[in-house]
Amino acid sequence: MGDDCTYCGCDVTVHDPVYVEETDADGRRVPAGRFCSYGCLAAHVEAEGLAAGTTCRVELD
Repeated sequence: MGDDCTYCGCDVTVHDPVYVEETDADGRRVPAGRFCSYGCLAAHVEAEGLAAGTTCRVELD
């Protein structure tokens, strides 16, 4: 995998990359993906349906 974009497979080092981490069961941060830019990250989220059923906490006064 090297420095390949998780979404498109291009070398992220020749772009302005975005790195994503997750928290594992032990509370440690672990790599979850690398992307050429926010565009590839957004396309990956859309293609994988990663935002489906999620929501941020919103409090309305």
